[in-house]
Amino acid sequence: MQKITPFLWFDGNAQDAIDFYTSIFKDARVNSVMPGPDGKMMGAAFELEGQSFMALNGGPQFQFTPAISLYVHCQTQEEVDHYWSRLGEGGSYQPCGWLKDKFGLSWQIIPGLLSQMLGDKDRARAGRAMQAMMKMTRIDIAALQAAYDGV
Repeated sequence: MQKITPFLWFDGNAQDAIDFYTSIFKDARVNSVMPGPDGKMMGAAFELEGQSFMALNGGPQFQFTPAISLYVHCQTQEEVDHYWSRLGEGGSYQPCGWLKDKFGLSWQIIPGLLSQMLGDKDRARAGRAMQAMMKMTRIDIAALQAAYDGV
């Protein structure tokens, strides 16, 4: 088990959330399920792309906020588009590659190239990439590259 594992609190729909997430990520599995007193799932341990998570059907007391988000590092536009469309199903799309899924959990769907661009020592190039990103909801790698290159 990882030393630190995100623990996600759901309002009675943890099983639906786990089924949803494990259907989206290629390397995903449920490791264990803890039944509740009524026989329904109370909690579970699952993995997405090697990252361990715990889920609990805790009730309505707590809700997710964008103060915590899950960052999905993508290599290609195809990967960005896949996670953007699938995780966004039934949720809402936010600026700059962020979305809130149908369970209220926030995700950032970001190509690795963006971090490189924003960290460029040429601040003009980095600034153009930042300005382009600020106008996007789903990140468009080609448009980022064009802005970065000054095209």
